[in-house]
Amino acid sequence: MEKIKSSRIESIDILRGLAMVIMALDHVRDYFHFGSFFVDPTELETTTPFVFFTRFITHNCAPAFIFLAGTSAFLYGSKKTKKELSRFLWTRGVWLIFLEVAVNNLIWTFNITYSLLIFQVIWAIGVSMIVLSLLIYLPKKVLLITGFVLVAGHNLLDPITFEGDSFGSILWYILHQRARLQLTPDFLVLIGYPVIPWIGLMVLGYCFGTLYKRDFDPKRRRKLLLGMGFGAIALFYVLRGINVYGDLHPWSEQRNFLYTMLSFFNVTKYPPSIVYLLITIGPALLFLAVIEPVKNRVTNFLLVFGRVPLFYYFLHMIVIHSLAVLGMVITGGDWHKMIFTGSNFLKAPLLDYGYPLWVVYVIWMAVVLLLYPFCKKYMIYKSKNKDKWWLSYL
Repeated sequence: MEKIKSSRIESIDILRGLAMVIMALDHVRDYFHFGSFFVDPTELETTTPFVFFTRFITHNCAPAFIFLAGTSAFLYGSKKTKKELSRFLWTRGVWLIFLEVAVNNLIWTFNITYSLLIFQVIWAIGVSMIVLSLLIYLPKKVLLITGFVLVAGHNLLDPITFEGDSFGSILWYILHQRARLQLTPDFLVLIGYPVIPWIGLMVLGYCFGTLYKRDFDPKRRRKLLLGMGFGAIALFYVLRGINVYGDLHPWSEQRNFLYTMLSFFNVTKYPPSIVYLLITIGPALLFLAVIEPVKNRVTNFLLVFGRVPLFYYFLHMIVIHSLAVLGMVITGGDWHKMIFTGSNFLKAPLLDYGYPLWVVYVIWMAVVLLLYPFCKKYMIYKSKNKDKWWLSYL
């Protein structure tokens, strides 16, 4: 790997890169696995342990990415004034929301009419950054408490539900309730990432950045990471075991021990429950503790994706969706079915479409390897052109 001088913290970029690579597995499954357009991979009545596991391991991606976005904001702000950081977070947040609507929806649907709008993780990051741009003026202790309250307390809001497309309902969907809005027969809006817990997670990530100050003792950081990581996982087992608070869907005894365990780990992502965040952020913190002193080919490989995450995200979705279209053409199917609209999404045209799970894994590995050289070239370009301000938005 070409030597690139960077002041970035490698362990954070490596974790982000790992999250991006695993994320691609979930998106390949979305476009290639049989039944993926109709069946929830965590639905215990229809799933298999392998399909469930494939989905479960990808749960780690969004929390790690949003948490580290907060950490990166703190590190960026350590060299800026609060006003400069606030402006950067605000403008980047607005930019990400624009990209979600204008670019991400296009490459996910290939629908130039935009009759199907899906608000996903980039939208959640954008909104969270806008809110964080205001919250950074609070004292650190108040900010930390705010993050904990939003993450640990938002499940108290689970009983509050709205219906319809009134202003109040839509506002609540944005804040805390996943929703599907069929506004007209041809126009569908999906709000997949209600923002309250994601804002809290980014705030905690921002506070977490304190551990990566230049004068912070690496040995002390490692002890803290191990303590927080194991503590989060232990708290997950306690809360999930008590089965009273922490997730919209309590676990229950199933037809055998294996499926009972699947029920136990079947935590809610939309919006992310406290137990979901504990079992995803906990291992992420342990990974940071272990990976910091490690330097090898694998970490170098992951580092590339972790340093150009937005570029990688859009590129990998274009490739995955295009391959799905190509697969339809090769197998004699109707490739127009891969253009998703507000009237045909999740409906009959793809009822008999899909491939076995092993095909998903093969395509996933091929996509990641295919994108590596492009991401590496862009990473080098960014490193050599730090004076170009616009690169910080890409």
